[in-house]
Amino acid sequence: MPDERSGRRRRANGEESRRKILDAAAEIAGERGYDGTSIAQVSARCGLPASSIYWHFKDKDELIAAVIERSFDRWLAAFTLPGGDGPPEARAVDLAGRIGKALLDTPDFLRLGLLLTLERRPEEPSARRKFLEVREIAHRRLVGIIGELAPGLAAGQARLLAVYAMSAADGFFIAREIGGDSVDLNGLFELHARVLLDAVARLAAEHPDG
Repeated sequence: MPDERSGRRRRANGEESRRKILDAAAEIAGERGYDGTSIAQVSARCGLPASSIYWHFKDKDELIAAVIERSFDRWLAAFTLPGGDGPPEARAVDLAGRIGKALLDTPDFLRLGLLLTLERRPEEPSARRKFLEVREIAHRRLVGIIGELAPGLAAGQARLLAVYAMSAADGFFIAREIGGDSVDLNGLFELHARVLLDAVARLAAEHPDG
């Protein structure tokens, strides 16, 4: 029994150390970007020695990839269409509001990912690949949600709308980064949901056979 308790404590301590490291890395990368982040800075911010960071992560690139993945997991949890038989508009607006709030609460995924995506490097960081990988997961999830809201829509139309929706969300996020609190991100996402539903109706009417 003592050995079992000791093992649980070690696991809990390891998880807490990992959380502290990821929190510190997210803060620094948000302030300084990918290139401006170093293991030494993360060590100083989280209060753990560099050896502890290297025990959890092979290098800075793997650490930043983990920051992106953790933030994405929290963000993706909002990508669930509310159940029930309510009108599509109410369900879509509710979903959009939760996605906007998730971006405000966990912006690291999109902030770091967009920075890495826009950069061109001789050797692609694994953090950039991780962002593109998880973004594709979000795209597929959104295609499914659009299909659920508008079951008569063709698959190609749903994919087109999903790309459009995510592109607009990128723009909203950048506008918020530029304008700060003067930009109502939740309001933009609510408006976005209504515009998307109008686009769904137009596509379905113009191409009834897909």
